Amino acid sequence: MKLSTDRGCKLAILIIACLVLGALLAGWIAPHDPEKAMPELRLKSPDWEYPLGTDHLGRCIFSRMIFGIRMSLLIGVGVVLFSAILGIFLGGTAGYFGGILDETIMRVVDAFLAFPSIFLALAVIGFLGSGLTNMMLSLILVEWTGYARLVRSIILSLKGGEFLEAAMSLGASDQYILRKHLLPNVMPQVLVMATLGVGYAILGAASLSFLGLGVQPPTPEWGSMMNDARPFVRAEPQMMIFPGIAITITVLAFNLLGEGLRERLDPRSNIKMDL
Repeated sequence: MKLSTDRGCKLAILIIACLVLGALLAGWIAPHDPEKAMPELRLKSPDWEYPLGTDHLGRCIFSRMIFGIRMSLLIGVGVVLFSAILGIFLGGTAGYFGGILDETIMRVVDAFLAFPSIFLALAVIGFLGSGLTNMMLSLILVEWTGYARLVRSIILSLKGGEFLEAAMSLGASDQYILRKHLLPNVMPQVLVMATLGVGYAILGAASLSFLGLGVQPPTPEWGSMMNDARPFVRAEPQMMIFPGIAITITVLAFNLLGEGLRERLDPRSNIKMDL
């Protein structure tokens, strides 16, 4: 089990490293301008010049796939970063101070969790309008609740510990205790959740873009590429297959990495493996 997890984690790191390099070097790797339409080359089959063919506007699919890495990673990391910050702040506040503040924050969390995530994201986009910024905001409003619940539960389990009582007896402020004592104990679990969350955010963004509510043309993004390919899926299936494969591999890589981190950072799983 440990060997299998290690192999999966190493494979995930390799895939993610390739994706990051692809995003950074997209301008040098992509053979063509991903947004340049050439109607005379529309729906061209794969060849040496266009390794994955062209789409319905004559744009190079391979080039759009490479530049799509940038957009997917930007969305995934951006959504997770802001969701984690919001969730840590509100969850930490609720768990540490308790009382009416805890009740208020957690009832807001319950209200958000009462709706299926995709419906909540669609409602936010329907109210704000489509586009990259509004799509990311909708995903953040969906994802922050998980971090808040996780952080609150961890802090509640740590409250009353001897190390906290010692810090309080020495006159440490609430801000100091949260920053120096509680946050370091929270971060390993948040890191695992954030790693898994990147994959979920990328998948959610691709789903919204597939519905035409996310990244708008001509910006290359895997979900919007699949949306563009729908009318041509029978004639040129590669237009939809390759973006779908890219989404699957990326989400799988972050899930494998998150699982590997969970087993390394969770003492209970380490004990179980040793037994």
